[in-house]
Amino acid sequence: MFQNMGLYDRIIRVVVGLVLGGLYLTGVVEGTTALVLLIIGLVMIVTSAIGFCPAYLPFKITTKEK
Repeated sequence: MFQNMGLYDRIIRVVVGLVLGGLYLTGVVEGTTALVLLIIGLVMIVTSAIGFCPAYLPFKITTKEK
């Protein structure tokens, strides 16, 4: 699997993922919304860790420098 995410894209995803996880853990959001935001945050952190975003494939987007 190739990487299609650049450094800044990965950093932004980690920060957003941590913020969403923090909202869940501190109880700022509750219920179904909290679980959805937690899952989105986890997906953002995982995609950032591996450097690959499957949503970029159909649009042939890459933020990685050549």
